[in-house]
Amino acid sequence: MPADPRMRASDQDRDRTAALLREHHAVGRLNPEEFNERLDKVFQARTIGDLDELIADLPAIDLYPLPTSTLSRNGGTGASLASSARSVGLEFGHGRLSAAWQAAWGSWLGVTLLCTVIWMLTGFGYPWPLWVAGPWGAIMAGRWIVGSGPGGHDGNHGQVGNGHHRDEISGHGDGS
Repeated sequence: MPADPRMRASDQDRDRTAALLREHHAVGRLNPEEFNERLDKVFQARTIGDLDELIADLPAIDLYPLPTSTLSRNGGTGASLASSARSVGLEFGHGRLSAAWQAAWGSWLGVTLLCTVIWMLTGFGYPWPLWVAGPWGAIMAGRWIVGSGPGGHDGNHGQVGNGHHRDEISGHGDGS
């Protein structure tokens, strides 16, 4: 439902209109004189209709556009690294080089280093850090070699069989 043009304008309405004018000025639709004139009128406006008149001859723009799939996630030299990794069969973000695996191995390494430092500071006694690093590392290495995810998933992330989603709590499929 459009706002009544006779309704009193709030400070937020004025700020939003000023932001729109700044965007239009930035892309060249308004010269500096027009921009300053309209900006002065924005902060003198009393109603929504007064604000609408100031931007009526300008195209509507979205101040907060959502990212699209056309945007590159790898900028600069990172894109060439990703393309060279794909050319040799390594793809970051999937399988054994995914962010989940990187986080899991990073956690294992951090905890192992912490335990080793504590062991060293306490006098190099019985090598108890091996009981932390060994089994945990062996389980992770096994999952990494077999190709399952670090959490024990096979990479479907909540999907069962032919694309049906699995309820994470009850484990039942939803049929969609």
